[in-house]
Parts: sequence; C-alpha cells; structure tokens
Amino acid sequence: MPAAGKSWQETLAEFLRTKGNLEAILVKPEERLIAVATLGTSDDGELESLLRETLSRVIDDLESERDPTKWKMFPVNRNQGILVKNIDGQLLFEKESCPTAPQFWKWREFSWPEEEDLEEESTGEEWRFLAIMAGICGISLGLGFILQKAGTISFPIAIGFYAVSMIAGGWDAAIDTFHKVRRGVLDIHFLMLAVAIGATSIGAYIEGALLLFLFSLSGALEHFAVYRTHREIGSLVANAPKTARVVQAEDRLETVPIGEVEVGQIVQVKPDELFPIDGTLISGKTAADEANLTGESVPVEKESGDKIFGGTLNLWGSVQIRVTRRAEDSSLQKIIRLIHQAQKQRAPSQRFTDRFGTHYTYLVLAATTLVFLGWWLFMGLPPFVGDESNPSAFYRAMTFLVVASPCALVLSIPSAILACIARGARMGVLFRGGAPIEKLAEIDCVALDKTGTLTTGELEVIGAESFPPGSEDFILQTAYSLERNSNHPIARAITHYGELHGLQSTAVTDFQSISGHGLRAVSDDEVCFLGRRELFARDDLAEVLNEIPDPPPAITEVWVVHRGLIGRVLLQDRIRSQSAQVLERFHEQGIRTIMLTGDRRSTAEVVGRKIGIQEVRAGLLPEDKVQAILDLKAEGRKVAMVGDGVNDAPSLAAAYVSAGMGARGSDAALEQSEIVLMNDRIEKFLDAFLLSRYAKNVIRWNLVIALGTVVIMMTTSILGLIPLTVGVVAHEGSTVLVCLNSLRLLFVGLRSDRATRESE
Repeated sequence: MPAAGKSWQETLAEFLRTKGNLEAILVKPEERLIAVATLGTSDDGELESLLRETLSRVIDDLESERDPTKWKMFPVNRNQGILVKNIDGQLLFEKESCPTAPQFWKWREFSWPEEEDLEEESTGEEWRFLAIMAGICGISLGLGFILQKAGTISFPIAIGFYAVSMIAGGWDAAIDTFHKVRRGVLDIHFLMLAVAIGATSIGAYIEGALLLFLFSLSGALEHFAVYRTHREIGSLVANAPKTARVVQAEDRLETVPIGEVEVGQIVQVKPDELFPIDGTLISGKTAADEANLTGESVPVEKESGDKIFGGTLNLWGSVQIRVTRRAEDSSLQKIIRLIHQAQKQRAPSQRFTDRFGTHYTYLVLAATTLVFLGWWLFMGLPPFVGDESNPSAFYRAMTFLVVASPCALVLSIPSAILACIARGARMGVLFRGGAPIEKLAEIDCVALDKTGTLTTGELEVIGAESFPPGSEDFILQTAYSLERNSNHPIARAITHYGELHGLQSTAVTDFQSISGHGLRAVSDDEVCFLGRRELFARDDLAEVLNEIPDPPPAITEVWVVHRGLIGRVLLQDRIRSQSAQVLERFHEQGIRTIMLTGDRRSTAEVVGRKIGIQEVRAGLLPEDKVQAILDLKAEGRKVAMVGDGVNDAPSLAAAYVSAGMGARGSDAALEQSEIVLMNDRIEKFLDAFLLSRYAKNVIRWNLVIALGTVVIMMTTSILGLIPLTVGVVAHEGSTVLVCLNSLRLLFVGLRSDRATRESE
C-alpha cells in the first residue's frame, strides 16, 4: 500500500523523481502494462525489480482505479520537476526537460504485476498446506470410490466423500479464481473448476474429483519447487548478521546495528561467529567457511591482508577486520540482490509461453464451445444427458476442455528455470535470470581473459638464481627480509614463500622505496638492494647483467644485491590448477576456446601451451578485445566471454553471454556479467555450462511431455475415442511429470559422468 497520506500517483511520481536515469513512466491500465523511458542503456532486471517493488505498494489502488474514466488529473508540481498527463486513458509521468529530449528516450515495457508476482516468497507452510489439501482430496476420492462400488445403499455417502474431495482439491484454485474473475481475467484455474463442475453436473463424480486431486497435487509440487528455490536465498538472508562488535577508543568494544558500521572501522569477530561485514583481516589468523557464499566446501585459511566476506563463518580464530564496504554493498547482499533480480527476469522462451498461455486459455474456451456444438448439431449426440454407450455432447466438450488446458505447458519452462537458478546459487554460480541459462547452453565458442581467469592473478616464487651459483638460499633470505616491509604483489609473493618455507629474516634499517624500481635498506651493517634489472643498469653491475639473459616468457624476475653477491628471484603468475581440465572438457563438447589478453604474445603463448587452449590473441587493448568478440560473432559464432577486470567489461558486454569472476572481479566486470562465479574457480564456469545444457534438456522434455500430451489427447478427444477419465489422468499426469522432471535440477551432480552424458 502507498505510504500514509500518499496516493498511488504520488508514489509513482516520487519513484520517477528519485531515479536519475529514468525519464518517464507510462501506465497502460487496459493492456496491463507499465512502460518506462530512459536515456541510453540501463539494467533492465534491476529497473524491473525496483519498479515492481514500488508497484507492490500501490497495486490495490491501481486495480481499483483501472477504469481510466475514474482517474483524476494529478496536479502538476513544477517544484518537484514532474508533469503528469492523461493521454487517452493512459497516465504519463515525465520529468520536465527540453522539448527534444523525448526523441532520445528508450522505452521498455514491463507486465502489470499479478498477485502471485508480488508475493515475497513461497513459504514451507504454503506447499505443506497444499499437500495436505491434496492428501485430503485423494483420500476422500478413494473412500468415495470404494463406497460407490459397495452398492446403492452407500452411494449417497460416496457422494459426500466426492464433495469433500472436490472442495479440498479445488480450494486454492477457487480462491485464486475469485480474485482474478473480479478483474475480468480467466486462467487455467478457472478452466479446472469449470471442468470439475461440468463433470459433476453429468454425474461424472469420480472424474471431477480425480481432476482436482491431480491438479492440487501438481500445484503442491509446483509450490514445493518454488519453496526449494527460495530456501536457497533464505539461507543467505538468514546468514546476514544483524549486529557487529566495533572496536572503539581504548580498545573498548561496542555492539552496533550492522547498518551503522562505516568503512574504515575495525570489527572484532570471535570463533564460531559469522563475519558481520566485508573487510580485510588485520589481526589474528583463522579459517573461514565460505560454503554458503561461494559453494566452496573446504575451509579457506585467512591471514593478515586477506579478504573477508560478510555472512561467512569464522571457524576458530579471534580476529579483527577493517571494514572495506558498508553492509548494503557487501558481497552477501550483492548475491541476494542478484538472485532476486534473476528470478524476476524470465527467459525468452518462458516469456513466450506466458503470453501463449494467456491467449490460449480463451482459445480453448472458444474451441470447447465449437466441439459441443459440433457433436450436438452435426453428430447428433444429445446435448446434456447421455449414457455410457452414447455420451452427451457436453461430456465430449468437457473431455476436450480437460485435455486442451495448457497447465503442463505453462509450468514446463519456469519450473525448470527456477530450479536451475537455485541449483546454481547453491554451488556458487549466479545466473542473472533465465536468459543466460538458455544462451549459455547454445554457445559454440568461449573467449577467456588470462590474468585472474585462467591464472590466479597472484605471483608465486618458482625459484632463485645466484651469480656465481651456490648462494640461492641467501638470495631468497635477503629478498624475504626486505619484502616483508612492502605490500607490492611481488612482495606478497616472496613474503608468502618465505613464511611457507620457514626462511629466517634479518633485521633491516633505513628502509627506502625507490619509486618504480625497487627497495634499498641496510642489513647486517651493509647496504642491500632489491628491484628491477634497470635499477642496476648504470653501475658496475651493468656489464654482469648484460651477460645474463632475460628469463623465459611468462617469468618475472626481481634482482637482489647484498654482500657482493648478485642474484634474482623468479616468479610467475600461477595458472589455476583446473584450467587445463576445464578447457579439455570444453573441447570434448565441441566448444572452441580462445585466450584474449593484453599480455605479451610470448608470455601468453607459454600459458596457452600449458593449459591447451586452441587460440591465443595477445597484446590486446580493451577495444581490441571487443573487436575480437565482434569478429567471432560475425563468423556466426555464439561467444561466451569470461573475465574479471575493468578492461574486460566492454568485451563482456559485447559477448553473446558473459561470465565474471565474483570474488576478484571488478564492479565494472560484474555489472556486465550475466553469470557470476562467486568463488573465482574456473571449473564453476564448466559447471554452469553443463547445468545450462542439463536445464535445456529438461525444458525440452517438459515441452515434449506437455505439447505431446495436448496434441494426442485433443485429437483423440475430438474424434470421441477417449473417456473423460483418461483425459483427466493424461492431462494432469503430464503436469505432475513436468514438475517432477524440473525438480531433478535441484539434485544433479554436475561433474559426474552421468551428468555429463545427460547434458549432451
């Protein structure tokens, strides 16, 4: 409902006023559409989500005033910069601007929310209530059938059980139909009730009760599928801490609401507590259980400088973290928003079946009338009263109405898409809607960034050399002693290596950073240096260095000079352990793989050979990556782009479908990504691909079941070859099968051989 004292017009005007990229809103009551205008591009999913959230507060008033003649002109408030016009029964809200501005507006239409679209989520009580009602319906149907067969004395009691059965089975459908009929909307629930009442009117009590039993059972299964989907989100919401323990002056701790914690503050977290907010570990060591956020089942060790994600579990250490993001901007909240947006973004085929189902309902009602008239007027059947050997025209029409209703068809795609989104969220893959699920299943080419995608983006020490040879350990020890005072990526790699291998550090004084070149310090009363080759190019060491060849491609060197010794530490960007296996699996699936990187060709080709990628394109600027994607699309290829950096964002936007590395990925890259890999594991992209193939296979079988049943049953019904009982079982049985088939997606194991075979 609108805020106190505000009309629905004022609420929409305020929404328009507060959205900087939004220029106008057009309300179309007769078409049940809301159109919005923006300048340039925008995130349709986020815009629709925010708009629907606003509409949920005013939908009752909108419905009560759907008749345009009842609408009153909203007074122009030029101080607020919003104009409202009634144009042929459509209400236009627009910001004041120059007369030529509307020429550059980009319009988008969103469907008018139905009541079920405005529900926050399906609760466990809902599907359990529906299951109980379906159980009562089934038990009463069974008792009625037994009593009917027992003899004529028991028949009146049997009728009573049939009545109980139909009331229980049709209860939810009747409530839904009541609200929609008031708005002039007829849907599948109306059809089912009409058929049940029609069957009862001709004495087909068993068929009417059986229809509602199967319909209520399929409804319970549908709500169970939605409930399981929302439960995945609910677990994330439940893991969002409400308070944080902030370190104040003099080490005093104060517990404050999570929304009041500011960036830069220090928060203390005890063992077995959830990290309340995103931050960086500054004191203590621990391990974090990030399974609920990334799908990673193995605890992740955390040391000083490591990132911490809010909502994950601190396993054993008492630590302090410095806050890097406010609560509303945390990784956990970002995931929750992405999933909510994803559920509201329908796949293209799902949008088609939504529109098809609405029009098809009216078509079926008209066709049923024609079937009735045909059997009565042309085939000579009695209109309403018949017997087993010579059924009435009304009986034939009811049979046709049952088998022609598109229940299974309407459920076939959304049930699978919702289950797929839920399964992906549980394993750390976020699909931002149904469209990327369908598109990912269709790709024939994968373009991947190198650094941070195929590699970890973090350097690791692979060895050391000294000149003359024999002092490699001393070179490493000196480098470790110096780099402990720096936070450069090379320093982090050498420090990590030193701690891992137990190197002994020596005290250093007069520590200085030589900008762009390296470090200088005093150790053991002698000056020592660490840095790039160019740092020593102008002194006596220049001739020595000129005789030492550059390291192989893809290897980084850092030189150390101390106590008359010279040497270098060798590092390389660590290749992700699963990169080669993932690429091999894509090749088995017939998917072409290409590396797009800004690195030198020699470096890129070394990495490419190690992981087995099919093509390497190196030395690319961001615009070159975009052109590479466009060239591939011009060849007729459907390209998936996987990246993590700001320079990948344009090519992610240009690709047929895009995936971003969620933990390391830049905000710009994630904004353009339709699929987010939350734990930065490249094998999760393979899982996403296999899951999308699996989902496409499930959808295909759902459509075969739904359409096949409708076509066969409609044909046999028109010809009068099947009784109403067979029509009921076939139609509602197909709906149950579709729901059960979609639920398989919640439990599929993706990298098993069985899942691989079924996804192909």
